[in-house]
Amino acid sequence: MSWMAWTWPTALFFIGIFSAMGVLTVLELRHPGGDERRGALGLVTTRGDRLFMTILGSIYILLAGLGLFGMPLWGPLAVAFAWAIFCFWKV
Repeated sequence: MSWMAWTWPTALFFIGIFSAMGVLTVLELRHPGGDERRGALGLVTTRGDRLFMTILGSIYILLAGLGLFGMPLWGPLAVAFAWAIFCFWKV
């Protein structure tokens, strides 16, 4: 008996998170300083801050979609992708 039900969606989730962290590590090594900028919300953020806000916001969007509409989550997933684009483009 294993401690976690490893399914393909679970594996893809972790692969995605660790891949994003790997890309940010490579970017930080090539261009140190975190690419700070002041965005639409008036916050000074780095690439890591924007990734964290994207992941946290996406979790809330998907949980709200699950609670309000149930399955499937294609609509909230599209909103989460739009949120990710907004975070890395404007925040």
